[in-house]
Amino acid sequence: MSSRDRADAPVGVAAIPPAWAPASVPLDMPSAARMYDYFLGGYHNFAVDRKAADAASSIYPEFPLVMRANRAFLRRAVKFLLGEGIHRFLDLGAGIPTVDNTHQVANKVDPRSQVVYVDNDPIAVAHSSAMLRDVPNATIIEADVVKFRDVLAQPAVQELLRDGQPVGLLMVFLLHFILDDAAAYDLVKNLSNALPSGSYVVISHATADDTPEDVRVQLTRLYQGTTNPVRVRSRAEFARFFDGLELVEPGIAYVPAWRPEAPDDLLLDRPQRAVSFAAVARVP
Repeated sequence: MSSRDRADAPVGVAAIPPAWAPASVPLDMPSAARMYDYFLGGYHNFAVDRKAADAASSIYPEFPLVMRANRAFLRRAVKFLLGEGIHRFLDLGAGIPTVDNTHQVANKVDPRSQVVYVDNDPIAVAHSSAMLRDVPNATIIEADVVKFRDVLAQPAVQELLRDGQPVGLLMVFLLHFILDDAAAYDLVKNLSNALPSGSYVVISHATADDTPEDVRVQLTRLYQGTTNPVRVRSRAEFARFFDGLELVEPGIAYVPAWRPEAPDDLLLDRPQRAVSFAAVARVP
């Protein structure tokens, strides 16, 4: 029996955790991280996650493309930061390892690049730890990113910041899982303030702008039934994350329209279909 089969008990029925899952992880409620893994073609997800992901796709058929477009934005942003001389990355809410993780993109350009991942999902942490065992310049920390002081106090993060070299702070499809506006804005502000001058902040975030109201309501309701409810934000609300920072061109854009690489990039013909904004800003 494969590890994936062992996770496939009917939804609502107790399942045996597969070998790759910590015994304490709940199998009766979908996880946004595991749904994301499924959308990207990964295998570290359960039947309950696939059911929820398929339900999201039935509400918004392009939902899997949205996730793939976001991963493509991560790749483009990391490559941009490398071109700006950034070789240290703090990736919050990194999720389950799959194709084009930050360290994989960075190491293709500079094998000396350093990456610290932070996530509170035990499966994401378990897999990342295994995947990074033989990667000398990358590690993962299990922590609640909202508790930014705890994150900054971690030895690996302290090491990343110790000599004052600029850092790339990545919060890609993270902040819409922080429902409290004050907590979300405080997180970005306090972490940005802790970074050396010349660092960069990378954010992508779900929005309901240009999205039919019935789609917004249904998707929000669906995610309320997962371990990770969402709080979509408008363009103006998204822009507030960059107060005090210096936006780089093209400023705030729909995810596919942030520095696309080719005319046929995913969803680029109508980027609002990605239902998410992206931006990168420099710390003065």
